[in-house]
Amino acid sequence: MPSFDTVCEADLPEVRNAVDNTTKEIVTRFDFKGTSAAIELKDKEITMFGDAEFQLTQVEDILRNKLTKRNVDVRFLDIGKVEKIGGDKVKQVIKVRNGIEAELAKKIQRTIKDSKMKVQAAIQGDAVRVTGAKRDDLQAAMALLKKDVVDIPISFNNFRD
Repeated sequence: MPSFDTVCEADLPEVRNAVDNTTKEIVTRFDFKGTSAAIELKDKEITMFGDAEFQLTQVEDILRNKLTKRNVDVRFLDIGKVEKIGGDKVKQVIKVRNGIEAELAKKIQRTIKDSKMKVQAAIQGDAVRVTGAKRDDLQAAMALLKKDVVDIPISFNNFRD
């Protein structure tokens, strides 16, 4: 039976490259000379450091530009709150989303069910598997999901005929 998986997966090597390029730009930019502005990536968390919130905003802007150049959707970023750390320094943690949360998976399942298409959706871990009798029905389901789910960047993989 034809099927495909709906997933939300960031291209982590590209995210790492974007963070590295952001670090290079921070080191070379004149307005960051002599400041504690920095950015680092550990697992799926990007941590930005700076002297003030304004500096964090500038670093985030550079990061967004680098991600966009590398074709990584910025909707993968889950930006946290600015935290004070020792003295006048601040930091901000950005989580890179990977996987579809249960609430959104239920929304995707409900969207497919309400469309009255001849396909079924099943939640499998952090992905949603859609199965149907015909390939055309699956392609219509893909188009429907691309149009209706705008909260996160979804992609489709594991297409089986």
